Amino acid sequence: MSASKVVLQILSICVSILLFLLVLFGLLRLGAGAYDLGYRVFTEKPVEQEPGTDVMVKVTKGMNALSLGTLLEEKGLVRDGELFALQMMLSAYAKKVKPGVYTLNTGQTAQEMLKEMAAEETKKEEADKDKGKKEKKEKKDQDDG
Repeated sequence: MSASKVVLQILSICVSILLFLLVLFGLLRLGAGAYDLGYRVFTEKPVEQEPGTDVMVKVTKGMNALSLGTLLEEKGLVRDGELFALQMMLSAYAKKVKPGVYTLNTGQTAQEMLKEMAAEETKKEEADKDKGKKEKKEKKDQDDG
């Protein structure tokens, strides 16, 4: 075997090892990043400790998770709007956030904010709706009769 063939084989082996190490390093970095993101999704702390600061937020109809997260980040309620959007999509409140004006606090976690924005109607609101339906029905019955 000639010296040049031996040198080429050694060089080929070195390049293969370097490529393997590069791929391994990339996978380790990717795995560490994925772990950190997953950890933050479930353990993100509030922006401030209690009592925090109250901030008014207006949630509009059709607002998606990312735009809501961006809004909350701009208002200083969350550190990372994209992380909030991911937390919202993975939560039980994903499709339950209602439009309205909310007073949220920098001492609340993302889960607490979502729970507040997805709160079920109060008994008074339900009673008012039922009363309105009943009045409409009575008026219709009077018109028909």
